Order: sequence, then C-alpha cells, then structure tokens
Amino acid sequence: MTPQRQLVLDAVRDLGHATPEQVCTKVQAVAPAVNITTVYRTLDLLEQLGVVQHAHLGHGAPTYSQHEHRHVHLVCHSCGKVDEAPTELLGAVSERTLSEMGFRLDATHVALSGTCADCLERNDPDAADDAGTPETPEGGP
Repeated sequence: MTPQRQLVLDAVRDLGHATPEQVCTKVQAVAPAVNITTVYRTLDLLEQLGVVQHAHLGHGAPTYSQHEHRHVHLVCHSCGKVDEAPTELLGAVSERTLSEMGFRLDATHVALSGTCADCLERNDPDAADDAGTPETPEGGP
C-alpha cells in the first residue's frame, strides 16, 4: 500500500465516521501535498477492496468508516449528532424485505433520522419520556 493510501486509511480509522473532506484535512496535517482528488480516489479503491464502506447520513457527502464498523446510523435532525445502533435493530425489517420482496437489506448503509434524546429533553422535557411511544388518537383505545 502506498504511503498516501495508508494515510487515508489511518484517517478513516482515527475519525470513525468522516466525509472525504474531513479525511483530506486529517491527511494534509501530515502530508500537505495530498489533495482531495487523491482522497476520493483512494476511498473508492479502499471501498472496492472491502476495507472501508460509505453511508449517506443525510444531505451532502457520504461518510466513510472501516468495513468492520457495522451498525445502523441514527442522525439527529436538530443537532446533527450521529449515534450508532446494532444492525439487529432492523432485524424484523430485514427479514420482511427478504421474505416478502426478495431483497436483502444492508443495514450498515441505513441512516435513520429523527431527534436524539438530548434534543428531545432540551426542547420538551416531557417528550423524552414518551419517545418511541405512538400517541393514541382522541377517542381511540
């Protein structure tokens, strides 16, 4: 592996989840001559080799992480925080998409968006207690 490719891989490992621009900034701290084009090409190659993977966590550039870094992403609309949940969280959905549609879900590329517990608490302290509990329409059971 070339030194530039190793720097890109090291940056992905160090950053956890990182956009190509974030990877480039980290790499350029050590090797200022490495440009964003080199980073994009290297990330693409590393993904083809199965060393890194990308996920779309919202609008904008994808984020990259190590291939072994397997989880579902939880993205907060309010603060932008990204949390992780085990892929088993979508186990029932994965089973249904396979059995009913013949589609194998790759939960590592999934980003669920909503509002994190901190933002719920900050905006409506009572809402945090009800998070995940569907409201019953008036007159309902």
